[in-house]
Amino acid sequence: MIVSSSDPSYALIVTDASIKINVTTSITYIHVCNKPIIKTLYHTVNVTTTKAELFAIRCGINQATSISGISKIVVITDLLYAT
Repeated sequence: MIVSSSDPSYALIVTDASIKINVTTSITYIHVCNKPIIKTLYHTVNVTTTKAELFAIRCGINQATSISGISKIVVITDLLYAT
């Protein structure tokens, strides 16, 4: 459990991406106060997993910054090689 998950000024963004039969799926979950706020799912063709994951992170950050009262954003992803 992340300590900041109970703080209303934190937005927790969880992203993942995968490729199956040349279709890339990226998904983003945004939680505030340990409650799900936004879920976004994208499907694209002919895109690498890295680009899809970075796109999902960018969209998650854009959505989290539009939520009133958010001053801190924590991003959790399994895409270590892109960092």
